[in-house]
Amino acid sequence: MLWEFTYQTKAMPRRARLSLPGVPLHLIQRGNNRQACFYSPDDCRFYLDWLEDHARRQGCRVHAFVLMTNHVHLLITADEAKAPGRMMKALGQRYVQYVNRTYRRTGTLWEGRFRSCPVQTSSYFLACQRYIELNPVRARMVEQPADYRWSSYAHHAHGVADTLLTPHPTYLALGDTTESRQAAYRALFSEPLGQEMTDTIRTATNGNFALGNDRFAAEVASALGRRASPGTPGRPPRRDSPPSGDLL
Repeated sequence: MLWEFTYQTKAMPRRARLSLPGVPLHLIQRGNNRQACFYSPDDCRFYLDWLEDHARRQGCRVHAFVLMTNHVHLLITADEAKAPGRMMKALGQRYVQYVNRTYRRTGTLWEGRFRSCPVQTSSYFLACQRYIELNPVRARMVEQPADYRWSSYAHHAHGVADTLLTPHPTYLALGDTTESRQAAYRALFSEPLGQEMTDTIRTATNGNFALGNDRFAAEVASALGRRASPGTPGRPPRRDSPPSGDLL
């Protein structure tokens, strides 16, 4: 007798994003199969205009950005945990419609869900902002971040006006005046971002982990009831200990 066995597999549920109101979030969205998603300067301008629109609608403040040929980095803070997802969904749909209409194409543009991680403000926020604005340098597209048009570096380092951006308090604390703040920020780029920090940011963002020290990761895990750092899944942390304040 020939027996036929049918195996039914149940897809593992996707891990919910680690997102908390008032806590900075680094996110990256790539083109499908790492294909291009920006083809001309107009594409970049439209994307940033629509990003500003949808960020305002959803209560998200954009602190830093870079538009690469096939992906986007953003550093934002949202008033609600689900606001970044709503913002990216509306923005993505609007931009895809524009690209498909303009270039007479069909099909998927983005690589599914964006990747993200909450960012600890002390020690890690400015490192993450530098990581974002140094993307074109690491990709060897330019020699200096100031040479790349589609990032927030010019605003932070040289005061170029950009209504999309809301400077984070951590950036504002670099100096008492606009000039001293910009000079201090430029000085941060005199030394390269270390490979260890670069790897840490990538691991946190791609893995949906907290970007910060162990205490910050524990506080995020406690606030959300699930793990926020690499490791073996186990029982969720207790909620009876209030966060110490490092989340901001």
